[in-house]
Amino acid sequence: MRLLVFVLNKVEYLDEVLEGFAAQKIGGATIFHSMGMARELYHAGHEDDGFLGSLRAFLDPDREESRTIFTVVEEQQVERAVEVIESVVGDLSKPDTGIVFTLPVDFIKGIRGDRSAK
Repeated sequence: MRLLVFVLNKVEYLDEVLEGFAAQKIGGATIFHSMGMARELYHAGHEDDGFLGSLRAFLDPDREESRTIFTVVEEQQVERAVEVIESVVGDLSKPDTGIVFTLPVDFIKGIRGDRSAK
């Protein structure tokens, strides 16, 4: 089992990503409102601080926040989840699309099929 974490930069794609997950039988996702560190520091008035000031050109001023999606998936679902994500938002190696990663899950309780993950 893996914990899949996807930080979605363009929140207008949220429903489409979730619909794609559902079509692939990937469910049980939890969604958080989130904001990146550079954007938060920029909004806190640190835009003139060297590096952060240089980020100003790359930040989308209209986008105030992101969405972070957490879901526990089977190992074989990871590739399908990433395919869904990239079919909606585009190539994740491009700027301002998002980031996805997984972490191993060694214990689950509170969802259907509770078990120690192997």
